Amino acid sequence: MNKSILTNLIATAVLALGWGLQNELAMMVGLFALSGALTNWLAVHMLFEKVPGLVGSGVIPARFEEFKAAIKRLMMEQFFSQENIDRFVSGSSARSKMELAPVIEKVDFSPAFDKLIEVIMNSSFGGMLNMLGGVDALTPLKEPFISGMKESIVEITTKDSFNQLLQEEIDQPEVMADIRAKVADIIDARLEELTPQLVKEMVQQMIKQHLGWLVVWGGVFGGLIGLLSALVVL
Repeated sequence: MNKSILTNLIATAVLALGWGLQNELAMMVGLFALSGALTNWLAVHMLFEKVPGLVGSGVIPARFEEFKAAIKRLMMEQFFSQENIDRFVSGSSARSKMELAPVIEKVDFSPAFDKLIEVIMNSSFGGMLNMLGGVDALTPLKEPFISGMKESIVEITTKDSFNQLLQEEIDQPEVMADIRAKVADIIDARLEELTPQLVKEMVQQMIKQHLGWLVVWGGVFGGLIGLLSALVVL
């Protein structure tokens, strides 16, 4: 079962048990645990979905264009550098299809993750995340994000349409002077295939399971706060 749902169910069960037994201690623990778990669940949900009336929700789809620009900048600066392009061109006559996956595996995708974190923290959603640990709460997502990005870019570059367009441009003698600009156009064309929904699903699939721990710990610490509160009152 989804750990977020399980945490909320356990907190609700403790609250219901305390209510039924008229046990104030159990009620406080369940109430605070449910409050913490629901609040953190809503925070995770707001990263990906627009919630009416809640400013800052749906930050990842809302910053879709910035996300695409960051991907392009990363590919052009580290993947399609002039040095790499020269190497690709020199070997293009020996093979009809370029195998770019080995190069992608060596690319440092940390700047893309850092940009995603910057976008999130600079949004109105950043204040809520600061209460949940800020940037440190998102740090465990770095490796899943980088792994997912590499898989996605490898998939794009292995498409026949991508290799055909790239090969057609390389085969033109006059293209050598501005080949990097033409590669940028190819990347733009492929990125146009991305939609806000696709980007949201891609990022959501990579990191949502890890953010689920925010809900778990929200319930745990909420329950502890409720326990301390009840003990003080009693």
